Amino acid sequence: MASTGRAQDPHAAAAESRGGSPSPDREEPSALVRNAPDGPARAPRSADEKQEYRTEELAAEAGIPIRTLRFYRERKLLPPPRREGRIAWYNEHHLTRLRTITALLARGHTLGGIADLLTAFERGRDTRSAAELLGLEHVLVAPFSEEVPVRLTPEQLADYYQGQVTVENLDASLDIGYVAVDGDEFLHVSRRLLEASAELVREGVPLAAVLEAGRQLRAHTDDVAELFTRLFREHLMPGGETTEGAAAQPEPGAVAEALDRVRPLAKQIVEAELGLGLDRRIRAELEELWGHAGDAPGEETPSRGSCRREEATDGPSETGRSGTAPDAGGA
Repeated sequence: MASTGRAQDPHAAAAESRGGSPSPDREEPSALVRNAPDGPARAPRSADEKQEYRTEELAAEAGIPIRTLRFYRERKLLPPPRREGRIAWYNEHHLTRLRTITALLARGHTLGGIADLLTAFERGRDTRSAAELLGLEHVLVAPFSEEVPVRLTPEQLADYYQGQVTVENLDASLDIGYVAVDGDEFLHVSRRLLEASAELVREGVPLAAVLEAGRQLRAHTDDVAELFTRLFREHLMPGGETTEGAAAQPEPGAVAEALDRVRPLAKQIVEAELGLGLDRRIRAELEELWGHAGDAPGEETPSRGSCRREEATDGPSETGRSGTAPDAGGA
């Protein structure tokens, strides 16, 4: 086992240069086997099977020392490799994970923080699938939403939010439904939401506050969606009655056509009401801040004294009353 001092340095190349003895290699074959021309015979693999790497190959591909790779394994930052006898085989998933760790370290994250984020990442696999996030499991009609989903590596997500991708914020994003884990990447439900929320963070709004506002907004928009759904169901749903007087099952094609007609109307109404609502609330906030609209900064009400001065300026000048008179008809 590595000493405590060495374990604190994830990039153990410096420790190697100091001549420290590496930790026992529990993942590698002996030196005799490593130096054999071809190594132990490997079981035949199908042509469509993904690339696999031995420990030294994986470390070289990831651009890190072998000692660092073993350190990550000891810290459980990497999932266990597949084993054939004494040989450990790693795959593209391990390589992607190593590159993610390196990228997050370069962005100032600690190994402990990275471990927590990776744990939350793995938990996200059980939250909802990418198909559930995008609503692709039960698509019967064209969606109202026109959002374009975005695939992001963990380090790309961290770049968007300027180091505020904490375990708590990641859990909140997964819980709200903004992101899902798909393979070794995140899938964000909407490029517009991603970029708008990132811009709010750049403007100085904490990501936690943005997510809390998003959670509340999601609840309110669900209520608005329910209102329009009820209107459609009660007044616009195609159908009729059967010969027995029961409600007839609507044809999917007729429902889709009716929704196509209603979709732009619903969006238009919501956009207009949101704009009007923002106008009302912002006006009220500013009036409370400044007392009334006339006291807004840069729009000071002129004082009586200044008004009198302006009137004096506009009237006859002192020169016109007692000074040299202008020539009126000659000397």
